This record gives sequence, C-alpha cells and structure tokens, in this order.
Amino acid sequence: MRLSGIGLMVERSQRLVFSGLNFAAGSGELVALTGSNGAGKTTLLRLIAGLIRPQAGTVELEGGDGDLTIGQQAHMIGHQHGIKPALTVEENIRFWKDFLGGETVQGGLEGFGLEALRAFPAGVLSAGQRRRLSLARLLVAPRPIWLLDEPTSGLDQRSLVLLSRHMRGHLAEGGIIIAATHGTLGLKPMSVIALGEAA
Repeated sequence: MRLSGIGLMVERSQRLVFSGLNFAAGSGELVALTGSNGAGKTTLLRLIAGLIRPQAGTVELEGGDGDLTIGQQAHMIGHQHGIKPALTVEENIRFWKDFLGGETVQGGLEGFGLEALRAFPAGVLSAGQRRRLSLARLLVAPRPIWLLDEPTSGLDQRSLVLLSRHMRGHLAEGGIIIAATHGTLGLKPMSVIALGEAA
C-alpha cells in the first residue's frame, strides 16, 4: 500500500491552515505529524479520513481495497474518545465489533489491560482509562491505516508500552500509521511532517 497527499490546501474560517502540502506513507511506515497547537495536525488527519475536504489537492491510496474509501479502511482515534458513557467497557467494545465488522471483544479488552474494568460504565473511567478504551478499537476491527491524534495523551508508562507494542505489530503486518504528536511515540517514525505555526 501507499497513501499519499498531493498539493493539499485547507482553509478554515477564512484562515489558511496549510497549502501545497505533500506527504507519502507506505506499508510498514510510521509518519509523525508535528507542530504547535492549531498548526493543522488534527485537520490533516480528518482530511485523510475523509471527514473534511481540501480546497485543493487530493489524497490517494494505492494497493488498498478499491471498493472502499480511504476512511473506510482507516481507524481515526482523536481527542474525542468516541465512547458511550452509559455503556460498560465491554459493551462499548462489543458495539465497535458489531458496527465495524470486527471479530474479537476479548482481544480489545486484553490488548489495553481493560479486563478488570469490563463491567464498569465508561462514564466513570479516568482520562487514561478512557484513552485506553478508545485505543482498543484498533484491535477489535482490523484496518490497514491508523490515524492517531496525540495517542499517548493521558497514558501511564505501562499503557505507553502496550501502545508501542501494538503499533510495532501493526507496522510489521504492513499497516500504515500517521500520528500527530508533541512528544515521543515510543518508536522512531520513518518520516516527519512538520506543520507550520498557526496563523
């Protein structure tokens, strides 16, 4: 697979976020997005996922499933955790399995150390626990592209090790990861997209 962006330009609220932006990521590659708050990291991830459209440029995927959009072949984990507070941890994971066409609930629970919390309502979880629950979606329904927005936010050291392990495993299987970060991801990116300062 090869995911690429060509000549991308985005304006939001009459402000130029970025223009002439090019990037490429192949199978087994981690690309890090860096830049200050407001520089466009989240915007670029949302654009790749198909949640917003650029004013110019295109995003293309070679070698993926031609019957699916790029967004349908990607997981995007953003600042909003995407969990239902009234449902238990296990019920949230089961919802993702059913909705996304996944195969495992237990894998999601075990993958981020959530077994002991399986019966807890998601609304009572700490910030770090909610982040782990959100990340469990990556393991429930496999997707070749992971779009991660500050994935390490709120995680303790043990959880950071788990995340790094799963990222390495995904890359080893030929997956692509594009991750926005202010700090370390626990493994070295193949390339870095440094977005400019906010206007």
